[in-house]
Amino acid sequence: MRAKTPNESRTVMTDLVLPSETNPLNNLFGGELLARMDRAASISARRHSRRITVTASVNHVAFNRAVPLGSVVTVEAAVSRAFKTSMEIFIDVWIEDRFTGERTKANEAIYTFVAVDDTGKPTEVPPLEPETDLEKERYAAALRRKQLSLVLAGKLKPSDATELKALFTSE
Repeated sequence: MRAKTPNESRTVMTDLVLPSETNPLNNLFGGELLARMDRAASISARRHSRRITVTASVNHVAFNRAVPLGSVVTVEAAVSRAFKTSMEIFIDVWIEDRFTGERTKANEAIYTFVAVDDTGKPTEVPPLEPETDLEKERYAAALRRKQLSLVLAGKLKPSDATELKALFTSE
């Protein structure tokens, strides 16, 4: 199976924040942003795997800045690492100043998707070859996040979490 780059899965969705999508403070509902991120991540996972994909987990979400009514909001998603049947998708959310056009990073998230066949059975995905320094950093961190998740779920012994041990020992 041919390895793919994060750029091959890159998905960019830009939209306007409308009044029906805001809370009483006139900021985008968190759930609305989560839905937008899930859609972008789903497209990214499908582009990488060329399979049906399903959300397996939302590993991390950081709502660092409010997204005000009328803002132009851009959700950028790309596969940060591919495992056997799963893919980690890193999502950056940007808001654009209405007057200057300056873009500011507002939020980020990390989702995990699994590729499945027509019967819903997990199926293998292509490996990922990161190219840029940021892609390489996210790629390396993805394995640590996966091992931590498996340790916390009791599916991996802490002593077998090689990437986590490397953070704390110099062996």
